[in-house]
Amino acid sequence: MSFRQNLINARSHIIFLVALACGLGLVISLEKNMPAEPTPTRSTARPGQPAEFSAPVARPAAIASFDAVTPLPLAHTGASRPEDLSHARIAWTYFENNTDPVTGLVNSADQYPSTTMWETGSYFIAVISADLLGLIDSDAAQDRLGRALDTLATIRLFDDMLPNKAYHTGTAELVNYANQPVERGLGWSALDIARMVGAMAHAQNSYPALSPKVAAVMDHWDLDQMVDSGQLIGGNIGENGLRRDQEGRVGYGQYAAKAMMLFGYDMVHAYDAEAHLMVKDVDGQPIPVDDRLHRNVTPAFTVSEPYVFDGLEFGFDARSHRFATAIYQAQETRWRDTGQLTAVSESHLDEAPYFIYSTIWGGGAPWAVMTFQGDRLDSKRTVTVKTAFAWDALFGTDYTRELVTALSPLGDPDRGWPEGLYEADGSTNGSVTTNTNAVVLAALAFRANGPLGRVDQ
Repeated sequence: MSFRQNLINARSHIIFLVALACGLGLVISLEKNMPAEPTPTRSTARPGQPAEFSAPVARPAAIASFDAVTPLPLAHTGASRPEDLSHARIAWTYFENNTDPVTGLVNSADQYPSTTMWETGSYFIAVISADLLGLIDSDAAQDRLGRALDTLATIRLFDDMLPNKAYHTGTAELVNYANQPVERGLGWSALDIARMVGAMAHAQNSYPALSPKVAAVMDHWDLDQMVDSGQLIGGNIGENGLRRDQEGRVGYGQYAAKAMMLFGYDMVHAYDAEAHLMVKDVDGQPIPVDDRLHRNVTPAFTVSEPYVFDGLEFGFDARSHRFATAIYQAQETRWRDTGQLTAVSESHLDEAPYFIYSTIWGGGAPWAVMTFQGDRLDSKRTVTVKTAFAWDALFGTDYTRELVTALSPLGDPDRGWPEGLYEADGSTNGSVTTNTNAVVLAALAFRANGPLGRVDQ
């Protein structure tokens, strides 16, 4: 075969690698040069086009609080433990049990046939990680991802623009949060879709043959509808129809921005943590908190979730490494001071209200446990399996090893990993979900190979 023909055959892979390099270059450039409140012209940037800026202004004092944080060294990769493979098999069992054979979509919770784009993104990460760990082979991984991509390229969209906030995994139809069919839909979550976009980038990088299927999804979705002036924009149904709202607070916003940058989108404001950063002291650690409200009602939540995803998938940048270190160290300090194992993040529950945010800071107080609506529910704080495995893979401290050792007996070979242990009484939070089992797989793959986005299969 000629060199020219080889280039033609590899064109999709080459295009992706160029886009990936440009996106990562933009992340690095922004990390070094991000002003506190950049004032761009109204962006008309499309993939591959840079944003335009006016003169930079001074960085805020809040970010200086993290100068004294020494980033924890990352755990050594390539040093898997003997028990890792059995832990990974338990996590993969969840996906074997919950993948629809027709649509290729995966239930958000065990035997509950509904999903979001966030959880579908988690599934993609789980498949790639399972392949890296040798639980499935590459052909099986591509078959699974290809089936899901075919569905994502043909699903009915909210207002023919973007994926609805929820879908039935068996029919791929738009549903509400009770998993009941809804004609128009609920709107879209820009954060969820950005996570899915990042997961497709990882899939394309790992399996270049899937590039045409990824392109078909990207063509089907009108991603320009959720990007405006470097911000992520969600779509919500209000009393007067569709309302477009900025999405993303410190932590989640930067993680989602990195995902969108991989396809060349202007994410300058979404990546800028400093403009809305305030710092709260929690057990002697400076904790990054967004000064905007959650749902425009409740003080914003700081949880582990976006930071562990950032480290496992993309690899920390200088800023997120410091933020993650402080967030982790606050949890270890709480354990040292109280004797209570602490590994908190957003969590599903096995009883009403079924979902909570166990925060480092949230709702105006440290260690608050908040519902999505903003009610406090500290009785449901959970020592989460996914957070324990993730911190252990990233930092590998004596404390993280103790966390994993304490939670390891919870693994169910027939169902997967549950959410964790309720702090109040030590009973099991028995909800078994896509996100927890995906993070366990991603964490174990990280220990073996490093960040997912930097692995060459």
